[in-house]
Amino acid sequence: MKLIIAIIRENQLDQVRESLIQAGISRITVGNVSNHGRRVSEEVYRGQKVIPNLVSNVRLEIAVNDSFVQTTCNAIMDAAQAHDGDMIGSGKIFITPLEECIRIRTGERGSDAI
Repeated sequence: MKLIIAIIRENQLDQVRESLIQAGISRITVGNVSNHGRRVSEEVYRGQKVIPNLVSNVRLEIAVNDSFVQTTCNAIMDAAQAHDGDMIGSGKIFITPLEECIRIRTGERGSDAI
């Protein structure tokens, strides 16, 4: 089992969600996050460094069985990728091992709970 965490632009959420549903992935968790990416704009205001503005994005968390990892990543990349050149800020996907999953309602564990 794996936990896939994707950080994408807010305006791409509907496209990514539809892409995941078409790929057979329907259980996702979505949260709003703020982050600071590769673009660094260090400013000095009244002799003090100013913290760069944070950008609002969306964080998706998707628990999948190993056989769905590539399908899930491809669905996210196809829908969230910037199709306007080398635009910075399309997002990131992180894949981590998922040690255990428990469905609270039934007590099922492991891949059956996903």
